[in-house]
Amino acid sequence: MREYWHKQALLVRAAVPGFNGLYSRDGLIALAGRDDVESRLVLRERGSWSCEPGPFPRSRFRLLPSKGWTLLVQGVNLVDDRGDALLRRFAFIPYARLDDLMVSYAAPEGGVGPHFDSYDVFLLQGRGRRRWRYGRQKDLSLVPDLPLRILRRFEPDHDEVLQPGDMLYLPPAYAHDGIALDACTTYSIGFRAASHDEIAKAFLDFLHSELTLLGRYADPQLGATRRPARIDPQMQSAVARTLRDIRWNRASVNRFLGRFLTEPKPHVVFDPPGVALGFRDFAARATSEGVALDLRAQLLYDTRELYLNGEIVDVPADGRALLTRLADLRALPARSLADAPASVLRLLHQWYRDGFLHTPAR
Repeated sequence: MREYWHKQALLVRAAVPGFNGLYSRDGLIALAGRDDVESRLVLRERGSWSCEPGPFPRSRFRLLPSKGWTLLVQGVNLVDDRGDALLRRFAFIPYARLDDLMVSYAAPEGGVGPHFDSYDVFLLQGRGRRRWRYGRQKDLSLVPDLPLRILRRFEPDHDEVLQPGDMLYLPPAYAHDGIALDACTTYSIGFRAASHDEIAKAFLDFLHSELTLLGRYADPQLGATRRPARIDPQMQSAVARTLRDIRWNRASVNRFLGRFLTEPKPHVVFDPPGVALGFRDFAARATSEGVALDLRAQLLYDTRELYLNGEIVDVPADGRALLTRLADLRALPARSLADAPASVLRLLHQWYRDGFLHTPAR
């Protein structure tokens, strides 16, 4: 982290010894057919690029050429325990920055063209081999009128072939281009890096939901006018005084950030249990078998608050330590819950009923 994070690229041979990937071609195609999974298909034929959004029927892949295409499946960690376990191996980065796991399957010669990302990424090679050319460059202009963000000029200063288990770390804005030498899979661990514009607009939305300004515009001294289309400077001044009453402080910013960072992605839907356990049965199962957060649930905390899926949690006074441990570990073994206060178990039961949390026997 001291030497490379946000600073320079790092190639790690055998970063995950023995790693040969988590998903076969057919397994990844099955994920790309789901409505709750984001996927894209990138093809390059005769020098022309195309990009199709999923979901895809299996028949789509029977029509593809033998070379030059790539299937990208986003957010695999949200729907598969194996993907989530791989993502959590990178928990030396705070969850507030860790975003998702994208898995790509590329036919020979497949790739998405020379490009750059606005965030850090770890590229872990699964099956097969991929050639990566990469380097820092100042000219990040793009080829116009393409469905992909492809660099107009690509000037790499590194050229490496990654074998299964090898990993390449790239800081933001590092130009790179990966070409499959064989049919291969690559596991991209991406990080969240919202633009300042995105943060500002989300914060203004947050203020809108929290802000209450009393009173209503009034102008008891208004006189008659011969210029009815003119906006009166006195009205402008009055509105300016009203808007100066909009205030926020560090606590407001902290609450916004916790909610912003845990807000589920638009396509995420939680599945409550079909037949939910009552509180007594849930408490008995939790204290004998433990609990785990749903793969899609986002639970973070700061020095004052706990945030779950875009909301501030009303934490029982005697439950903060246990709930922050759940946030860090994403699960609690039975022994941790043996002496849990009833107030905490009731909160966990509500999360279970909402589909945010599960017992081992789902």
